[in-house]
Amino acid sequence: MGLLDDACAGRLTDEMKIVAEAEGKTPEFILRGIAAGRIVIPRSPYRYTKPVGIGKGLATKVNASIGTSSDIVDVEMEVAKARMAEASGADTLMELSTGGDFMEIRRRVVEATTLSVGSVPLYQAFIEAIRKYGAGVDMPEDDLFRATEEQARAGTNFMAIHTGINSICVERLRRQGGRFGGVCSRGGAFMIGWMLHNGKENPLYKDFDYLLEILKEHEVTLSLGNGLRAGAVHDATDRAQIQELIINAELADKAQAAGVQTIVEGPGHIPIDEIEANVKIMKRMTNERPFYMLGPLVTDIAPGYDHIVAAVGASLSSAYGADFICYVTPAEHLALPNVEDVRQGAITARIAAHIGDMIKNQDRKQDLAMGRARRDMQWETQFQLAVDPETARQVRASRSPIDAHVCTMCGDSCAMKIIKENIDLAR
Repeated sequence: MGLLDDACAGRLTDEMKIVAEAEGKTPEFILRGIAAGRIVIPRSPYRYTKPVGIGKGLATKVNASIGTSSDIVDVEMEVAKARMAEASGADTLMELSTGGDFMEIRRRVVEATTLSVGSVPLYQAFIEAIRKYGAGVDMPEDDLFRATEEQARAGTNFMAIHTGINSICVERLRRQGGRFGGVCSRGGAFMIGWMLHNGKENPLYKDFDYLLEILKEHEVTLSLGNGLRAGAVHDATDRAQIQELIINAELADKAQAAGVQTIVEGPGHIPIDEIEANVKIMKRMTNERPFYMLGPLVTDIAPGYDHIVAAVGASLSSAYGADFICYVTPAEHLALPNVEDVRQGAITARIAAHIGDMIKNQDRKQDLAMGRARRDMQWETQFQLAVDPETARQVRASRSPIDAHVCTMCGDSCAMKIIKENIDLAR
């Protein structure tokens, strides 16, 4: 019996109670949300993970992605990145290696964190086919399902699986006349190439019932991948993207009926004026399933600063109803992220999630406390309330004021100090 089965049967579990306490909700609220498919709590029978709730009515969660590439395979760095992601406040972790020993890297990463860990089994299946047969398009269909089961047994809590790319979607992509920025999903590119080369339907779509059996057996939460997501803002909200969403929305209903917890992924590059429409369409079409927004990047001209670009998009996405956002690091589009990139990506995404929750969930308690602490020049309280206390302390210490009550931005001309000496504005 899985968590969704428990919820549908009205059985409260420890995970539901832990999430309820963390979110300030009743356990019954969490149970009803899971039973209706609006909330998920990824878990695995093979390892302990810190329970985290993702979905409607809860705080927006942040995922950090790590993993090797064909150019850089450094397992110790990936372990350090996993630990940094958790230390920086990420809620989940995706291990997306495309180089090295996939299962050994996954084992090391899983052992290094208590976060729920996600994966994309398709990467493993295709790259192993390249190594064995010389080309990913020669991959046997069964390898997709073998990789899925192997990674599930390794303690993977949730998986991004590219089920929605079927022959209709590929034809839709052709009919619309292509794209300005192509397809930026590795999984999507792999699968489209395989389908066109072999003249076959996507096995993950064709044999979706079999896939559900594997996920159900190992209690893996299904994240319906956005394989046709746009790689440029000019391609956002096009017909191919919406076609894939229609397919994934239908598959989400099927997964829910089979007892598999489900998340639906959204696009990655969206201009700011299309974010609200994307979130509302996604939520409407999927019956309020948890919505996982990848970024989104709201302009394509800022390599080196794409974590900031994504924070703009993520804050709006969260405010409009997205439940789960994937961080973007400063290295996006340029290089494999290092440990510091992971730290910056996670903290920036957490800020964006909080900004969105201030609107979506009307959660402004922390900001109210910070306003009062600044008014009263209570520096230690300000540090404790900060999203990154260590950095805040370091900046202040590096330019210490003569008067410990103020900072060197204003010094003796501190507005807070002047007002406090002349009138009591406390409330």
